[in-house]
Amino acid sequence: MAEKPKLHYFKGRGRMESIRWLLAASGVEFEEEFVETREQFEKLIKDGSLLFKQMPMVEMDGLKIVQTKAILHYIAAKYNMYGKDIKERAYIDMYVDGTTDLMGLILLKGFLMESEKVKQLKLIRDKATNQYFPVYEKVLKDHCQDYLVGNQFSWADVHLLEAILMTEEEHA
Repeated sequence: MAEKPKLHYFKGRGRMESIRWLLAASGVEFEEEFVETREQFEKLIKDGSLLFKQMPMVEMDGLKIVQTKAILHYIAAKYNMYGKDIKERAYIDMYVDGTTDLMGLILLKGFLMESEKVKQLKLIRDKATNQYFPVYEKVLKDHCQDYLVGNQFSWADVHLLEAILMTEEEHA
């Protein structure tokens, strides 16, 4: 049996959360090693595990993969969540990048001063309601299928669900 993927990141959601979601949706059990001290982080850098001196980092299949998008592409391809051909992958990439843009607005809110957060919440609500979510509704209606691409559960569906739940959390 192959070893479980090992996720290296700080305690918290951040850039690792989409990776967790995709692994879970693929039915893959994983382990997490939280980096809680500067010394742990510097050790990963010193031993060459963090190519760009950044996390997240995932160890799987004998690889130490860094950069969120590279990790997600690898997992999606490995577990058949990345379409059957280049055309489907293009659509999945478009939909994932769209939801990533929306999620970026939500993540930015955490770095704003309190006085700016109300304005950012309004922007998130407006963009989600009028720009992003209508695209996915139209795609699903236009092709009368249950999934965004190829009538098969894909990374795009997982990412959209994560974005919907993130948006709902902001407005709860």
